[in-house]
Amino acid sequence: MLETGPPESSSDRWHAMSAGFLGWTLDAFDFFVVIFLFDTLAAHFHVPKRDIVLSVTATLMMRPVGALLFGMMADRYGRRRPLMVNVVYFAAVEVLCGFAPNFTVFFVLRMLFGIGMGGEWGVGASLAMEHAPVRWRGVLSGILQSGYSIGYLLAALAARVVLPNWGWRAMFWVGGIPALLALYIRTKVPESEAWQQHRVARTIDGPRIAWQHKWLALYMIVLMFLMNCLSHGTQDLYPDFLKHAHGIAPNTVAYITMFYNVGAVVGAIIFGLLSERIGRRYSMLAALGVALIVMPAWAFGSTLAILAIGAFVMQMGVQGAWGIIPVHLNELSPDAVRGLLPGFTYQIGILLASSTPTVEFALRDHLGYAWALTAFELVVIAALSIVLIFGAEQRGRSFVRQPVVVAA
Repeated sequence: MLETGPPESSSDRWHAMSAGFLGWTLDAFDFFVVIFLFDTLAAHFHVPKRDIVLSVTATLMMRPVGALLFGMMADRYGRRRPLMVNVVYFAAVEVLCGFAPNFTVFFVLRMLFGIGMGGEWGVGASLAMEHAPVRWRGVLSGILQSGYSIGYLLAALAARVVLPNWGWRAMFWVGGIPALLALYIRTKVPESEAWQQHRVARTIDGPRIAWQHKWLALYMIVLMFLMNCLSHGTQDLYPDFLKHAHGIAPNTVAYITMFYNVGAVVGAIIFGLLSERIGRRYSMLAALGVALIVMPAWAFGSTLAILAIGAFVMQMGVQGAWGIIPVHLNELSPDAVRGLLPGFTYQIGILLASSTPTVEFALRDHLGYAWALTAFELVVIAALSIVLIFGAEQRGRSFVRQPVVVAA
């Protein structure tokens, strides 16, 4: 007979969801700080701007290392403890970036930050989704993933408030705040019942079990490669694009960035909710359709208002599709490796897509900035649509074994 713990309270679910959301929000903030400092860092370290762009690529490339390490720990030791270690680690590295004496040290620190960033998502998403009620998984997935956009928004706010008043180093020092999240996780967040039922006996068992599902893992990697091309291709260079292609002042760019990240949050919640009605894949396809329709305004808008609205709707579509990813990958994954497989395939996708800002920046010299972004995203959306049409999903599957009732 299967033993189960006491019924989970709504308070427990709220704390688990909050931990995943806050972890991803603060992680994203620490990543996007660099996006607003391309020119500032290049001037300070006396290097070409392309070297600062390359540091973003290096961060993305190191994320699979973190996903593997922290994912293996999450399937062996639970979701809570690895998540606490993770947030302290990436917060500490972020603070150290603010003390970097030269570009070489800064570059190495951004690589080390990538390990922490890669580890947070998989552990935080499995913790949140395993606590979420089945009927609310879609919308809660959207809320969880919107933490990425809120982190981007907070980075834009810091660029508007912190940067002009305290300088670029303070932008990174603010990134030490996530360390406080570890205290919240330690005192408030319960462990996952799903993990308790399916935990692996040894840390090394996770990769072995994942290999047994290699075709599923390959599908998830392809999906995440294209999804990361979609998001990073529309986000990482967009503030720089607004400044240099449209001549918009940096302060105004910061406001536009805040505005379109509100659109991202709205889209993640709307399409996450829609996925409970029409399925994960069809909801993602609908979100991609929104992004495709608004692309001319997003890249070629002739006025500030058109560009801002285009960016708002574009991120509604992009993050609308992304909002479904936490629940979709967790539902696809085998129970024993839910801490490892979603995060690892996500981050392998990041690794494969890590050159996205570099490629777009290079295409700019041949096609112009607007056409470089547009052409890249048209190819990505077409390929992603094909993968989703012929892909798989397991909407609504249970993560826990139900107790067996034995008749007297």
